[in-house]
Amino acid sequence: MYLLLAIAFILGYIFIAFEHPLKIDKAASAILTGVICWVILVLGQNTIFQTPHEAHFIDEAILHHVGEISQILFFLLGAMTIVELIDTHGGFYIITSKIKTTNRVKLLWIIGIVTFILSSVLDNLTTTIVMAALLKKLIKDREDIWFFGGIVVIAANAGGAWSPIGDVTTIMLWIGGQITAGNIIKEVLLPSIVCLSVPLLALTFLKKGNITQPTSDLKTNNEHHQVASYFEASLILWLGVAGLLFVPVFKTLTHLPPFMGILLSLGVLWVVTELIHKNKPAEHRHNLSVASVIRKVDTPSVLFFLGILLAVASLQTGGHLIQVATWLNDTFGNIYIINIIIGLISSIVDNVPLVAGAMGMYPLSLYPQDHAFWELLAYCAGTGGSSLIIGSAAGVAIMGILKIDFIWYLKKISWLAILGYLSGVLTYYVLNL
Repeated sequence: MYLLLAIAFILGYIFIAFEHPLKIDKAASAILTGVICWVILVLGQNTIFQTPHEAHFIDEAILHHVGEISQILFFLLGAMTIVELIDTHGGFYIITSKIKTTNRVKLLWIIGIVTFILSSVLDNLTTTIVMAALLKKLIKDREDIWFFGGIVVIAANAGGAWSPIGDVTTIMLWIGGQITAGNIIKEVLLPSIVCLSVPLLALTFLKKGNITQPTSDLKTNNEHHQVASYFEASLILWLGVAGLLFVPVFKTLTHLPPFMGILLSLGVLWVVTELIHKNKPAEHRHNLSVASVIRKVDTPSVLFFLGILLAVASLQTGGHLIQVATWLNDTFGNIYIINIIIGLISSIVDNVPLVAGAMGMYPLSLYPQDHAFWELLAYCAGTGGSSLIIGSAAGVAIMGILKIDFIWYLKKISWLAILGYLSGVLTYYVLNL
């Protein structure tokens, strides 16, 4: 049963990796993998666990893991709803409409910096979607759009790595107690900036001239502004951003889990939207309400996280992750090499289960809170996925929206992403000598 559990997990992972050829949503594969792994664990408890007391441990373990997983899911649901609410009111248009330049190099830096900042406050997936929509309005040439799209992927992943609310893997480490908000910002911010700056500096010398704009009017108003005024869009934008930024402060002040802070921010936004739209026609009021917006939240992604985290938890309970951790330590014995490998693997395998696995493999008794291992893991798992376009949620999203070719990205962008990734690791190493 011990071997069967590992085989079930690997097969489930293969189905997740080949989502598009198989035409089976990865959320479905993840949910099945999670449940099947725990079924195998229960059926084999007499083999793996020798006493009734140890067998009963499975019941306690799954309840413990579900409690930890639910904190992450509630946080994601709250954050995704706030982001959707801002988008529905046209709040992101206020930011993107300010970009006017046609100089290729200047625009590369602007797009990279804006993406970096946005992804640290929102999440890299939502930021990528917003920036991809902007690129199609600003740029006509396909090659330019793809290059800018590659920078968006690198910038979104780098921006999310140093922020406790910027990337789902950093959120997992923060909620799990491996890192604290203030320390991860202090230690990983500069490596993340280097991760983006090095590719941008390289392109500064490689890319010259001006981009060609599409003939459509770039000032055309966003469709949401037909029902939400500029004042309302601005109000929801800044309230939403303030609500997201308030979460680390809330945790520090109250010591309550972060999902409580995000639910508080969502509740405030919910009340505000109800009040400012109360006199509008019923249809408009409904479209701008949280009750309507919450239906747009990417529920399959939430279920994917649930399934894959349950599957990883089964390997942790079965003892598989401890063996992997022992092998890595015996083979490499260096936290920098181990994390660099984890980051590069995350360009092929989703970084969520990798981080979940690392959290299970290495207890806090071995690497206490804010240890260099966890800080480097947050950086490597967050930015290593940029090496391939399928290696992160940001990459997959922009691949679909801008139709970027996998081989083109591999030839044109991957070397830039790896160069920035390794430069960030080197920066962290130098800072912690």
